[in-house]
Amino acid sequence: MSELLAAADLDKRLLTDIQKELPLAERPFAEVARRLGAGETEVLEALRRLKAEKVIRQLGAIFDTRRLGYQSALCALRVPPDQVDAAGAAVSGHPGVSHNYGRAHAYNLWFTLALPPGVDFAAAVAGLARKAGALDAMLLPMLRQYKLGVKLDVTGEEGGADEGAVAAANSASAVGGGGAAPPRRLSAREIDIVREAQEPLALEPEPWAPVAARVGLPVGDLLTQLRQFAEEGILRRVAAVLHHRAAGFKANVMGVWAAPDERCDEFGALMAGFRAVSHCYRRPTFPQWPFNLFTMVHGRDAAECDAVLREIAERTGIAHHDRLFSVKEYKKVRLKYFSRELDAWRV
Repeated sequence: MSELLAAADLDKRLLTDIQKELPLAERPFAEVARRLGAGETEVLEALRRLKAEKVIRQLGAIFDTRRLGYQSALCALRVPPDQVDAAGAAVSGHPGVSHNYGRAHAYNLWFTLALPPGVDFAAAVAGLARKAGALDAMLLPMLRQYKLGVKLDVTGEEGGADEGAVAAANSASAVGGGGAAPPRRLSAREIDIVREAQEPLALEPEPWAPVAARVGLPVGDLLTQLRQFAEEGILRRVAAVLHHRAAGFKANVMGVWAAPDERCDEFGALMAGFRAVSHCYRRPTFPQWPFNLFTMVHGRDAAECDAVLREIAERTGIAHHDRLFSVKEYKKVRLKYFSRELDAWRV
């Protein structure tokens, strides 16, 4: 059947599939190939080409920030418009900043920051705000998670609803309670495994072999530990992250919603059910910021994003909402946990 697959068709199906989950197996690409009706060599060649063409940003293990004991939050700065680029560069220099975007709004610089346990998070954000020359700053930690995971439908065949996300949102985790598992202290060996497994996975038939060699374990033992991490929620999944624009998704918008407090969970689950919504959270409000639900929407253009926001507004009836389109990407990387650079950083 592999001869019957056109390269473009295989690319689309592979990109959609590889964002979901790479099996924790010694030859994971062979299993992906079986799912797609292709050959292992064919899949690996396609992945190497898509990585070289910068369609795939990274393929590797994605760990849960909170379960590893890290503190994290979304932060927003209001920066003089003529200083946004300089402010973006200043913020991006922090190794704990994984995402940093300029957005079309009075609060025009938005970034995510993660820090190891014991660090004064508010003081770190205040220091970054000073360094960026910000006029105002908001610290917006996640209060409840309804959806987390960018899985772009490159094929266009998966439809608008994400039923798995609805089920997950209905048992959404809250910070400090609900279904949220507490952080777990890792052993020195487990920390070594996280450090090595978070690196980009080799596009080879047995990609876990070099990781196992670096931590001094047989491959089978490494995979057993990674499966244990997955059962505990420490490892979210092994998957690919795409360069959105190169994959055809050239627009993204952060939709923010002033939902009635008593209906946040209901509306959060509804919003999470849209396939175009990659992230959905409840966050705190401020006098100048009444929005408590946040949705990240990805589309092939601004009109596609707007259509999703309009449908959300119609289905929830939330009158007070806003949209913040991304206008510039200053930084987007996978956070490196237990990195000596981050441990040593001082603002």
